[in-house]
Amino acid sequence: MKVFDLRCDSDHRFEGWFGSDVDYTAQLGKQMIACPVCGSLAIDKLPSAPRLNLSGASAPPETAASNAPSAPSRTAPAAANDAAPASGATAEVLQELERRYLAFAREVIAKTENVGDRFAEEARKIHYEEAPARGIRGVATPEQRRELQEEGIDVVSMPIPAALDGPLQ
Repeated sequence: MKVFDLRCDSDHRFEGWFGSDVDYTAQLGKQMIACPVCGSLAIDKLPSAPRLNLSGASAPPETAASNAPSAPSRTAPAAANDAAPASGATAEVLQELERRYLAFAREVIAKTENVGDRFAEEARKIHYEEAPARGIRGVATPEQRRELQEEGIDVVSMPIPAALDGPLQ
């Protein structure tokens, strides 16, 4: 198993696990690798240190804990972690902000129905009580959003990474 550090054209960084270099190259060529944050298919491999799996060669827990460098755990890809020259504190704040945003986006997805391009139509039906009240999300043009707001229908734009709004491989 090969673990590669990958990056999309928006500088989101994430790991990819592949059976071999050949598998990585084949999947990249078929555009089967997408950024889990923004869905971009423009992916490149970053240089990384090899990972050694030495079975049975572990240090005692107290030695390993005292000698191991502390690294923040990642629950989501961290674009800000390797961004422009930022202080460690700034990078940590940005990483935490991204983590919270992704958690909020997951909550929105879990509690709303995706109506896709029918968003404006469904929002009106709910507002005028022609459809049951429920949380919805979808796509609306800037003009549709403006029209909804003029009708007194509250609309919030929230970009949701495509990878969160469906099954992951």
